[in-house]
Amino acid sequence: MTDDLPPNLALLPAGLRDLLPPDAETEASAVESLMDIFASHGYQRVQPPLLEFEDSLLAGNGAATADQTFRIMDPDSHRMMGLRADTTPQVARIATTRLAQAPRPLRLSYAGQCLRVRGTEIAPDRQIAQAGIELIGQDSPEADAEIVLVAAEALASVGLTRVSFDLTLPMLVPLLLEEAGLSAASRTSVSRALDRKDAAAVTRHAGPLTPVLTDLLLAAGPADRALEALRAARLPNGAGVLAARVAAVVAAIRARSPDLRLTIDPVEFRGFRYETGVSVTIYAPGRHEELGRGGRYTCGDAEPATGLTLFPDAVLRAAPKREARPRAYVPFGMDGAALRAQGFATVAALSAASDEPAEALRLGCTHLLVGDAAVPLTAKD
Repeated sequence: MTDDLPPNLALLPAGLRDLLPPDAETEASAVESLMDIFASHGYQRVQPPLLEFEDSLLAGNGAATADQTFRIMDPDSHRMMGLRADTTPQVARIATTRLAQAPRPLRLSYAGQCLRVRGTEIAPDRQIAQAGIELIGQDSPEADAEIVLVAAEALASVGLTRVSFDLTLPMLVPLLLEEAGLSAASRTSVSRALDRKDAAAVTRHAGPLTPVLTDLLLAAGPADRALEALRAARLPNGAGVLAARVAAVVAAIRARSPDLRLTIDPVEFRGFRYETGVSVTIYAPGRHEELGRGGRYTCGDAEPATGLTLFPDAVLRAAPKREARPRAYVPFGMDGAALRAQGFATVAALSAASDEPAEALRLGCTHLLVGDAAVPLTAKD
């Protein structure tokens, strides 16, 4: 029998990780850049708690996150609590309770961490940073366009100017399936086929909807081509209303930002299932992970709302590398205030060093304070 090995204190559960220097500071700086843009457009910051009682956290739109929510027992009240898997339902709760009397449209922003029961193959992390905006109390194409335009400006602030906004209609397929009277089994098969982009399976299961769904499936791509397919489909009732709405949203976006890259996938309906209108997912060229997602939903019982959440981890992986703040070694007894005013991080010596350049390099500094100036260091120093 062998003795048990000591625990590896650096080992973390799957999907969780430590963020070390300088990456943690880089992410925090990027989040503040995003939040500054949100604030400049009138979005006021709120900060919901990480934990809530389960019955409030999973009420309304929060029910869509139930299978991704970690639950624990509150030792104080002996009631079940949940750790948020998504911040939007919490902001909706704040809007309908504490800010119920605030003037509409209500513009709110937030930044924080979420925890999910499981990741995905593309995005395995279970702890996810979010930074987002919610526009509550206005139902119009201009409101839908605003969240896209503000997100585009926020991404540009961290160096991402070549992004694609993929507009989707999560309710379009369910409405078409319901109006066609397909059986529950056929609806499930068609939905699965559309999710896999399997045109042959759509043909097998969609019955009278086969021509329309096949055309819409193949139309996914640049906005103009998809809008033409939606117009040609002459969709009935609620589906037709959704098609007209996405066309109006595209027009509103292009009126203010004609060069923004827009695509449309008419039959895409992934994500948390509380979206009710035009939704959006953001991608960077050559990357498969989502930089952000959002769309129209109902806040509370009936209030219209739309919003968009950016994922700072993914944003930073796609953005140009942000340089870490330069670090200057300040010899014992000297003052580094002037360097901090210039943007340096100063590392003050706590005792005299016999070889100050060597000590500065040992502590990861890029500069050494000599007189009143920061002198760059090299390895030979």
